[in-house]
Amino acid sequence: MELLANKLRPTTLSEVLGQEHLIGPNKILTNLINNQKLFSLILYGPPGTGKTSIAEAIVKDLNKNYRLLNAVINNKADFDVVIEEAKMFGELILIIDEIHRMNKDKQDMLLPYIENGLIIIIGLTTANPYHSINPAIRSRCQIFEITPLTPTNIIEGLKRASKYLDKLEVSDDVLEMITSLSSGDLRSALNILEMAYYSTNGGIITKEVLQTINSKPVVYIDKNDTNYYDTISALQKSIRGSDVQAALYYLAILLEAEDLDIIFRRLTVIAYEDIGLANPGIGPKVISAIEAVKLLGLPEGRIPLSVVVVEMALSPKSNSAYLGIENSINEIRKGNVGKVPKHLKNNSKEYKYPHNYKNYWVNQQYLPDEAKDKKFYIPKANTYENNLNKINEEMRKN
Repeated sequence: MELLANKLRPTTLSEVLGQEHLIGPNKILTNLINNQKLFSLILYGPPGTGKTSIAEAIVKDLNKNYRLLNAVINNKADFDVVIEEAKMFGELILIIDEIHRMNKDKQDMLLPYIENGLIIIIGLTTANPYHSINPAIRSRCQIFEITPLTPTNIIEGLKRASKYLDKLEVSDDVLEMITSLSSGDLRSALNILEMAYYSTNGGIITKEVLQTINSKPVVYIDKNDTNYYDTISALQKSIRGSDVQAALYYLAILLEAEDLDIIFRRLTVIAYEDIGLANPGIGPKVISAIEAVKLLGLPEGRIPLSVVVVEMALSPKSNSAYLGIENSINEIRKGNVGKVPKHLKNNSKEYKYPHNYKNYWVNQQYLPDEAKDKKFYIPKANTYENNLNKINEEMRKN
């Protein structure tokens, strides 16, 4: 029996839910379809956001020959067949799922055909292509982010699906509960709806039915709701305010909502914005914790996150570097951009090389004349910055 998620797969771009930044009147993907022109591209975003649906809708709208391969499952021989088909048709669109895992042999095989336009690829990935995809492939593709679906998008998808379930009875409250359990993943929401439907007698889905098939407490944060941003804000302000208990509490809410991406991004920002030079080792520790979570997944991933959040909350704080770059940027935006001093210009013979001087320091001007008396960085009173400034002062005693 065909799954509900497959029955609802769009047959045209206009049926795709969400992604209003790419699809709709005068949006880029819609315009490409209207102009009957396609370039190699990469779609990246979380699972269940419609990457495959968008790719298949594009090729159906264009009425072009295409093939769908998986970078891991399909072997080199499968890619050979695609190349031969492309030569036969004169052009072929190749949809590559999990493109970030495509090995070098397959990449090298495809590159010349992508280059000459015989094969147009649509790469699909949950990983950030700027970090995970070979630059040779990436440079030949336009990259588009596919964003998580909103609760409104999910509910619309669930209502579309309802017509395929005979005598289904489901209230708006139950649809909202399914949406909350899906965390922006339409495929997950449809699977929950379908399982709930077939686990009842008579097709009446209630909250009690949902709880029997998904015992996880419903912790949902609507990304279009102020509560979402309030929770993220509370996490940062609790760490900034050195309240370790509150920091762990808000981390737990985000973990129960399984919103790892926002946890990763926000903790990285906090490490450099709020702790900064007071504990400069915290940035690499946050990145290390993030990598550990990616390796472990949940629920184990909560452990390295808890360790780093506790240290962040208990760390001394300094935003001096953050304020320093803000001050510098504000100065530039005011139009106060001076000329680089002559002795700092490329290949200048007047430049004094600090390594040739005592304490590796020599008195020379680095800022333009227009900004030479400006102070952008103002140190805070903490052990690390105090030590840095003492070392800097000693170095200048030539």
